[in-house]
Amino acid sequence: MRFPTLQVLKRSSSSSAPGAGRAPVVIRRHGAFTRLWHWVNAACLVVLLMSGLQIFNAHPALYWGKDSSFDAPALSIRAMSGSDGEPRGITRLGNHRFDTTGVLGVSGPIDARERRAFPAWATLPGPRWLAAGRQWHFLAGWLFAPLLIAYLLYLVLSGQLHRRLLPRRHEWRTLGHVVTEHLRLRFPRGEEARHYNLLQKLAYLLVLFVVMPLVVLTGLTMSPTMDAAWPWLLDVFGGRQSARTLHFLCALALVGFFLIHIVLVLVSGVVNNLRSMITGRYVLPSETAPEKEAQDD
Repeated sequence: MRFPTLQVLKRSSSSSAPGAGRAPVVIRRHGAFTRLWHWVNAACLVVLLMSGLQIFNAHPALYWGKDSSFDAPALSIRAMSGSDGEPRGITRLGNHRFDTTGVLGVSGPIDARERRAFPAWATLPGPRWLAAGRQWHFLAGWLFAPLLIAYLLYLVLSGQLHRRLLPRRHEWRTLGHVVTEHLRLRFPRGEEARHYNLLQKLAYLLVLFVVMPLVVLTGLTMSPTMDAAWPWLLDVFGGRQSARTLHFLCALALVGFFLIHIVLVLVSGVVNNLRSMITGRYVLPSETAPEKEAQDD
């Protein structure tokens, strides 16, 4: 997450006048707490995802409601024998069936196919080990949840939420333009790069205040201990099976966000973006120079 500040660390003495000799403008874009949270949170999410897939493999089906309707799952990933006697991976989504052999249901080398919902490379640990997967999941989860609460409180109490993330009324008129520019891989430059655009604000608000809290709450709903302490969780999410399905969907949403985030970091200036999340220093891209100059010191 990037929260630019107005502090300028380096600027040419003639920066007010246009010209080719203008020195790059460097701003302090991320505070120490934001940078620490970003990297610890990224590590937690990787462990949570991979260990969560290991747990899912123990019963690779999702349902809606309070009980498991084995004959009519909302989603299932299983292995079945084909007409040639070889195992086939079958993914079922509602009434639709897809052959996903080699990726889901059945995976691994052709001469050593393994029957498992998600392949070994995507799970933690790789072998079939449910107990270890649960331990990894809980370890990362009990680190992820308090850090998320702390970060949300930081955004609110520091005023960053109001100053950096809440959209202004006039920004809504630019939504179509911003979406078009992103699809064309054209990113803000110069002074515009100091602040989030509307699309960034909406994405971060959705992930931070909706998807991530839902991941935590639905995860708690699947715990019998938490259900005994907070029985209202089951009512809110319509039962343990619905909570499990929502938990899975929120995890997929985070994966989608993560992949898009990585792609945009790469195409908008990987060196500049990584440096800003490691040291806090970010070079404002020139309004006239090529994109690659955003990666220069």
